[in-house]
Amino acid sequence: MIHSILMLSVSIMVISIGICAWRLVKGPSLPDRVAALDTIGINLLAMVAVLSVLFRTQSFIEYILLIGILSFIGTMAFARYIERRVVFEHGDNQDRD
Repeated sequence: MIHSILMLSVSIMVISIGICAWRLVKGPSLPDRVAALDTIGINLLAMVAVLSVLFRTQSFIEYILLIGILSFIGTMAFARYIERRVVFEHGDNQDRD
């Protein structure tokens, strides 16, 4: 019973990732694309967690943490790009000696 529920949840997450990938490509604006990319990261993280339960292993926990950290950093970089249209500022710093 639990095996079929886990397989159903993985298939629903695959469909969700496909829908978000379509929104990533066809999104009308940049914030829509950023939200779709963040949702893909969250769905991928959840899918790896469900696969970890399905395979009865704890070896995927490092991958879950890595996906979560990379998703967060990517979302923050895109949010900064939307706000300032630049990710890294290359200006003269007055604090340098």
